[in-house]
Amino acid sequence: MVGNLLLRGMVAGVIAGILVFAFARFFGEPLVDAAIAFEEATAQAAGEAAEPEIVSRATQAGLGLFTGVMAYSVAVGGLFALVFAFVHGRFSSLSARGTSAAIAAAAFVAVVIVPAIKYPANPPAVGNPDTIGVRTELFFLMIVVSIASLVAAIAIARRLAANFGTWNAAIIAGVLFVVFIGLVEYLLPPINEVPENFSAMVLWRFRTTSLGMHVILWSVLGFAFGALAEKRLGLKSGLRPAYR
Repeated sequence: MVGNLLLRGMVAGVIAGILVFAFARFFGEPLVDAAIAFEEATAQAAGEAAEPEIVSRATQAGLGLFTGVMAYSVAVGGLFALVFAFVHGRFSSLSARGTSAAIAAAAFVAVVIVPAIKYPANPPAVGNPDTIGVRTELFFLMIVVSIASLVAAIAIARRLAANFGTWNAAIIAGVLFVVFIGLVEYLLPPINEVPENFSAMVLWRFRTTSLGMHVILWSVLGFAFGALAEKRLGLKSGLRPAYR
């Protein structure tokens, strides 16, 4: 059963990847071109020699983008299916579609929204190459802390539900999650390497486009995988899985 769900998660990842690629190609790549043009103009003004182009821009925006997006989407789809197989029927009475949607929403908050508040996405020409290692470590640290905090919040809500009721327990756990994440983001060092003369509009549109890509990915995974999983399990909405 887990293997069948894993396959369906990867199929959902393929569907999501195609849509994310189309969105990124149409909306994101022009912003990347604008950022690269700014970087080249800045280097030229400083009298620096242009760096050799190892991979053509056309390849980067076409085959390279497609390969990267599809590999990431399929991998995330597989992980999504494994989480679903572990969660479904063990922690709630939600249907397959409901469980899938809940996991997608929680993952979107923990993996995308929380890290992006502290360390938002930046286009090329934004960021010091010498600090890329530190920036990457901080970003992934934020993701790990966010996921761990969300899991802890869910565990706390389940423990409090017996005494305070489901809704009150969820509210208490949610407040604790927000407070803890706020404290962590306050303590972690900020990163502000955006050049003063970089276009604020390009930066804003790049960040919203990056967020839009994640919205598409997690929405498609949540709904498409839920439909595929429910069909495989042979369940009607609202019923618990028969393989528990």
